[in-house]
Amino acid sequence: MTHRISRRTATALGLTAAAGMGLAACVPGEGSEAAGGGAGEWSTGELTIDWATYNPLSLVIRDQQLLETALGESVTVSWVQSAGSNKANELLRSGSADVASTAGSAALLARANGSPIKVIDIYSQPEWSALVVGPDSDITGPADLAGRSVAATKGTDPYFFLVQALAEAGLTVDDVTIQLLQHADGRAALDGGSVQAWAGLDPIMAAAEVESGDQLVYRNVDFNTYGFLNATEDFIEDHADVAQVVVDAYEQARTWALENLDATAQLLADAAGIDLEIATTVIQQRSNLEVSGVPGDDQRAVLEAISPMLADSGDVAGGADALADAVSSIVHPDFANAAVEQQ
Repeated sequence: MTHRISRRTATALGLTAAAGMGLAACVPGEGSEAAGGGAGEWSTGELTIDWATYNPLSLVIRDQQLLETALGESVTVSWVQSAGSNKANELLRSGSADVASTAGSAALLARANGSPIKVIDIYSQPEWSALVVGPDSDITGPADLAGRSVAATKGTDPYFFLVQALAEAGLTVDDVTIQLLQHADGRAALDGGSVQAWAGLDPIMAAAEVESGDQLVYRNVDFNTYGFLNATEDFIEDHADVAQVVVDAYEQARTWALENLDATAQLLADAAGIDLEIATTVIQQRSNLEVSGVPGDDQRAVLEAISPMLADSGDVAGGADALADAVSSIVHPDFANAAVEQQ
């Protein structure tokens, strides 16, 4: 196989170098003197950012060291893995990450519950969740879930996918037994027979299809929200120069990924420990990276559509009012607008 070498080809290295020079030239740390730094320095010496197998652009940025090249030796870039949107939200809420990637629904839930985060870029418009059952299951759709045990990760798109799928069948979460498990554990529970269905997430879901013969018995792309890149308000306000570098890197990575889908799939295969064929399905058929990175009206519309469901769930202490406030305040498009204009 030559894919792993191809990631370090002249094309990739050329992008890295160009991105590094371009990003550094675009945002040379204006305002750093006010933040206590000297002329030409960045406003912070540290950046902690997540990578996730459900966020392919994060894999490109990490692999090609776009942030490290752009920020130079004066900023230490630390990468932490998010196993799911709920984990990414925990990183942001605890201050363990400055920037982290979630589904739009999870970001809305977090902000409505008081987490001071905003979406600064859109990394994908995926179909990354579906209702999954075993190869010999008699479940053919959401209506068959009544009285069954279902694995799901609360606070993530698959969980909200499950809730919406149940509602379409005239059911609620009270009609099923939900086993709250992290995504990989949900697949294991399904394959082990301790649950009858699983609200799945790619790429784990795609691997389950090929490796275990599991079936996607219900799909609905409209029940999947966008991929949100979120930052804490403190980071946005105090370190706008570095935040701009992050979003610039995301837009550079998007351009490269769309031009190098096979290599992007290889990155996913390596990171997730799955076969290249599975990763290719995820990247080429279910990720939709060719979407505007600028958060705005399209994302607000999706969040408004799911807000009544979240209000009814009881998962938001402030109910409908807190959700409305979150929808109206969660979008911060400035960095993405500037990054897109550079492309």
